[in-house]
Parts: sequence; C-alpha cells; structure tokens
Amino acid sequence: MSTFTLTEQPKHKLPGDLAMWIFILAELAAFTLFILAFSITQLLKPEMFTLGRAQLDSSTGFAMTAGLLSSGFLAALAVERARKNKARQGSLLLIAAIASGMVYVVLKISEYSHLASLGFDLEYNTFFTLYWLTTAFHFLHVLLGLTVLSFLSWRCWKNVYNAQEHAGMESGVMYWHMVDLVWVIIFPLVYLLG
Repeated sequence: MSTFTLTEQPKHKLPGDLAMWIFILAELAAFTLFILAFSITQLLKPEMFTLGRAQLDSSTGFAMTAGLLSSGFLAALAVERARKNKARQGSLLLIAAIASGMVYVVLKISEYSHLASLGFDLEYNTFFTLYWLTTAFHFLHVLLGLTVLSFLSWRCWKNVYNAQEHAGMESGVMYWHMVDLVWVIIFPLVYLLG
C-alpha cells in the first residue's frame, strides 16, 4: 500500500502591502472613468478630436513615455538591490529613477505652457477639456510618485530595507508602476489613436 505525503509548497505572496493593492485598484478605477470619458466622447466628436490631437506633439509624448518607463525599470532594479541587502545601491538607482521621471515632468510642463499660450486651455473645446483633466490628474500622480521615490531613496540610504524588510519599498514602487501603466494607456489614447 502506497502512502501519499503532502509537502509544504513555498508560499508566494503579493509584493508590498494589501492596503497599497486596494489603493492602486481604487486609483485605477478613477483613471478608468477618465479613459472611458475620453474614448466615448471621441466616438461622438471624431473631427474635434482629430483637430485637437493635431495640436499635440507625439514625439514629446514618446519622450515622456520613455522617461516614465525607464524610471519604472530603474525603480524595479532598486527593489531587487534592497532584497539582496544592497539598499544603498537601491538608493542610487532610485535617484536615477527620479531623474528619469523628471523628464516627464519637464516635458509635460513645457507642453502645458505651449498649449496654454496658444489658447488651448481647459475651456477651449471638449477635446482640450478632457485632455487637461485626464493628463493633469495623471501629472499629479507623477508628482506624488516622485515624492514617494524620494522618500524610498532616503530610507534605502539609511539601510532601512533589506532581504527581510522591503514590503514598504515594494508598495511605493508598485504605486510608481501603476503611474507608468496608466500613462501607457493615456499616451496612445490622447496622442495617437484617431
């Protein structure tokens, strides 16, 4: 007669904290409303959206995308460094991630200034109302994310994170990845798709 024994499987847990996952899901729900509003209104007013989109520089949008995605990659590397008890290296990677994320900030402020100087403000038409609301909501999340990365970098430099204790760092970087993910959806929707 054979016997069957159960061996304990390694437990896989989600990175970060459950509270951060709930917060991220709530934020994604809010962004979904903006994206749906933009998409549906575009179906209703295609000519206006084509003309509005022509005022945007897609190469700037690509550069902002590259800045955010590079920043997300560097932040992920920083988490890996902390998990390997090399938090100070993680701190330097986070500083590089912040610098890369600042590319987005500088370009977005420049774009906002340019559009406002041409009169394409929040009240110009429906396209620009939705453009400003959607991208400004995202921009505020970028600023918060860069603040979080700065805090994480400081804590890494203080060697707070290590192989055993890094859930807080994972949570902060997960938030930053959410910001990246949302931009990867917003960018083509606003700048490219007609």
